Amino acid sequence: MGGFVLISLCLVPFLGRDFFPAVDAGQFRLHVRAPVGTRLEATEERFYEVGRVIREVIPPNEIQNVLDNIGLPVSGINLAFSDNATISSADGEILVALNAKHKPTAQYMRILRERLHHDFPDMEFYFAAPDIVSQILNFGIPAPIDIQITGRDPKGYDIANEIRSRITQIPGAADVHVHQVVHGPDLRVNVDRTRAQQIGLTQNDVARTMLISLSSSGQNAPNFWLNFQNGVNYQVAVQTPQYKMDTLQDLQNTPVVAQNLPRPELLANLATVERRESPIIVNHYDVQPVFDVLANVQGRDLGGVAGQVSKVVNEFKSKLPRGTFLNVRGQVDGMNKSFAGIGAGILFAIVLVYFLMTVNFQSWTDPFIIIMALPGALCGIIWILFVTGTTLNVPSLMGAIMAIGVATANSILVVTFANDERCGEHPKNAHDAALSAGFTRLRPVIMTALAMIIGMLPFSFGLGEGGEQNAPLGRAVIGGLIVATFATLFFVPVVYSMLRKAEFTCDEDEEFERQEQRERA
Repeated sequence: MGGFVLISLCLVPFLGRDFFPAVDAGQFRLHVRAPVGTRLEATEERFYEVGRVIREVIPPNEIQNVLDNIGLPVSGINLAFSDNATISSADGEILVALNAKHKPTAQYMRILRERLHHDFPDMEFYFAAPDIVSQILNFGIPAPIDIQITGRDPKGYDIANEIRSRITQIPGAADVHVHQVVHGPDLRVNVDRTRAQQIGLTQNDVARTMLISLSSSGQNAPNFWLNFQNGVNYQVAVQTPQYKMDTLQDLQNTPVVAQNLPRPELLANLATVERRESPIIVNHYDVQPVFDVLANVQGRDLGGVAGQVSKVVNEFKSKLPRGTFLNVRGQVDGMNKSFAGIGAGILFAIVLVYFLMTVNFQSWTDPFIIIMALPGALCGIIWILFVTGTTLNVPSLMGAIMAIGVATANSILVVTFANDERCGEHPKNAHDAALSAGFTRLRPVIMTALAMIIGMLPFSFGLGEGGEQNAPLGRAVIGGLIVATFATLFFVPVVYSMLRKAEFTCDEDEEFERQEQRERA
């Protein structure tokens, strides 16, 4: 038994770890990012080309719907309540929903990763969480692994790119990219405040005029018109048509107005315009600026990739400038905490049950004999997860707890019956009592285990929509109970016969009852 346990423990590193098993939701979200500074209409053309590749990879009879979301929403409310990672007019998302009968979605995602990076080398692609479960597990982050470089040192972006290059070489890491874009083209309008003041304008007037002209009055001074016939409010906004604002000269010809100004003044008479580069998006964590290196997983367990990512992060921690910090967040952080909590819960449950049985049996030996069935349950769980290619995750750990509970209950039946045999009318020795307990309790133990195993069979197959979530739980219970049943019927009696060779002391109350029965007889 000891050798079997050691061999089983050697398989644990090969199981892999995931927070929750992956579910084929029949949809995926592809984030597409064109070169920085691409206008919205040019981005739309790029999205059309990407969509054509998607329809070439996925058969038409398997596609239910394809939806493109390009650029940023106009309303700040929509931007605040959306969970996508769109940062400018140069990127967006393609949402693809598949029909009920389709090939594995992960297979299409793997093909699209290779095909899109080959056909569009100047663009960036990565897949975000499509279903609500994955989005919750990622805590709103587009990827399950998020390496955050926090600090005000200007070298933070260079460090992020170095980490991205290292993580890209890790087997199983996919869609590795830096979320922030710091070299976005922009136009810097420098207002001559002295000249503006002489005319009666301030920099606030210039900024407000440009905001209304370029972004409409919907942000600065929202106005609504009520249609009394249907009771619907319509937003009324004033803005310069975009097709009339396509050159730098058109921007300089923008008239600047103010309340006390007799006539508008052209922007060219008040300010100069120069081309610059600036960050397109700036993120903060605990008030500190942060750069995010996001990574996804393909063809490998999350724990294996996260382990190698942690090694890379630890190498960079010793090279960081002063005031700069590295942290790994996202689904990996939640997975590690959950595993630590469940593992501590299992150990605490075993210890608590042991002490409870100690009080019940008035012995330290009997509870120890009873828990000898638990190593068999754990070995069965490890072997069935290894054979079926299932990773260690929260459902499989929950199944382990269930299997341990049933195995303990069956083992209690055997040990209790053996004790009763030693205190019966014809007391038996440890060997004969253990043999009788294993033979007599054979049917109850097998019936209890078999009922649980048959009940878990539908779960283990992962049938139906979302069945992949429950499959590890069923497999862990089945594997644990199969081996634990053999351990209960064969190994526990052997341990009992070895540890209970000494003279057995019966319970005083039970001995008193037996004496009364003999006297009555």
